[in-house]
Amino acid sequence: MSKNYTYMVECSDHTYYTGWTNDLEKRIRAHNAGRGAKYTKPRRPVRLVYFEVFGTKEEAMRREWEIKQMSRREKERLLV
Repeated sequence: MSKNYTYMVECSDHTYYTGWTNDLEKRIRAHNAGRGAKYTKPRRPVRLVYFEVFGTKEEAMRREWEIKQMSRREKERLLV
């Protein structure tokens, strides 16, 4: 079974970006190389601060959506 990840990075401006991937290390490297997402490109470097593992892409994408609906305070509660 492949692994799928929902992750959150902290950008250099202290904002959070949430995404999903099936290769977490490669995705973080891509963000820091300016290829990850339009949002993170001008806010590099990014630092992985949170992730969850799922069995399917759909589960990871659903969780990404849930986290993106959260307030900053709610997201920070995940990090503790």
